[in-house]
Amino acid sequence: MYDIAIIGGGASGFAAAVSAKETAPDRSVVVLEKMFRSGKKLAATGNGKCNLSNESITAKNYHGTVNVMEIINKTPDAVSYFRDTYDVLCVTGSEGRNGGLYPRSNSANTIISAIRLKMENLGIEERCDFEVTEIKNIKGGYKLISKHGEVECRRVIIACGGYAGPAFGTDGGMMRYLKERGYRTSKICPAVAPLRVAPESVKGLKGVRIRGEISAYSNVELLRTEAGEIQFNENNISGICVFNLAYLFQQYEGKMTLSANFFPLISEIALYDYLRENVKRNRAEQSAEELLTGIFVRNLAIFLTKKSLDRPLSDKIKHVKDGELRKIVKTVKNCQFEVTGCSPWQNAQVTMGGITADCVDENLCSTIDKGIYLCGEILDVAGDCGGYNLQWAWSSGIWAGKNCALSLKG
Repeated sequence: MYDIAIIGGGASGFAAAVSAKETAPDRSVVVLEKMFRSGKKLAATGNGKCNLSNESITAKNYHGTVNVMEIINKTPDAVSYFRDTYDVLCVTGSEGRNGGLYPRSNSANTIISAIRLKMENLGIEERCDFEVTEIKNIKGGYKLISKHGEVECRRVIIACGGYAGPAFGTDGGMMRYLKERGYRTSKICPAVAPLRVAPESVKGLKGVRIRGEISAYSNVELLRTEAGEIQFNENNISGICVFNLAYLFQQYEGKMTLSANFFPLISEIALYDYLRENVKRNRAEQSAEELLTGIFVRNLAIFLTKKSLDRPLSDKIKHVKDGELRKIVKTVKNCQFEVTGCSPWQNAQVTMGGITADCVDENLCSTIDKGIYLCGEILDVAGDCGGYNLQWAWSSGIWAGKNCALSLKG
């Protein structure tokens, strides 16, 4: 019988294992991973560069019922954690992302190798191809059942993620099992993901990338505004700025609109004056489809003009009225798209919703099953894009592992 068995060989599971073993070195710890190799999702984060955390961690970067900052503030910051625990140096600002924290090597493999080395030095066991499908209560602890065998343990830490990224093993199986066991979950949907819109509303924009601002509205209520690169596909809008709005779909499904400002650095008045005094004068004999081609890539320029004018784009610019120019300006500054859905799980980075805060205590110990702890994405926490979700994985894993080990003392 192991003292502690951790279900899930990902970021939070690794952190929990190391924390538990460092807290109670004499206790036996095993990590049980369903895939043939652990750390697959971690290896893919940050496009393989591993965005570990962010310099600016605040409550507004997290969404869900769990008090994230209370736990993050009780655990080391990521720079100290990786330097002192794994001998890994980190830097900020990789790829120009403000505040993003990355390993100095700019490679996720550095992190995974360092963690595996630490686990090996501590004597932490790892068993892969071991998908836990059932947890049975036994005298003195639990029996974890898989089609490839059974493991008995005194304590369990569940760190196997949610639904996002099923190719990495996070397919929601444990979440469904815990619900059957009596745990409650918030409404579950993809987060840090593209948002779907009607294909006809973005016709002609596939492949367009433009820096701007995008806001989420429900009716007339402004929910949140993000700035960054906006990207278009045949049936969705994406980019980090959109990813950071996707969690809102959980609450506002069916009543959410995206408003894109394609030129936030200029006022409506200044843009109108430019179109009237410069473009209309200098391009008077050109067709209307050339109105915005000096500002935007051609397919976006034509899209915005066509969306604004009730006249053939073959008409000459000199015939476009001032009122029509004002309408074009409004479209550039406030182009609306109705959200019809969220992307499928394979395109999502995070699960919005999960085991609710009332199912765990302040130590992340289950209030339903004594001796079971939960950490990471399986809990009702979704962070913004930019290292926030990995910070939660490290912090919640450290906290759950420490408290789980302490519960065995004495």
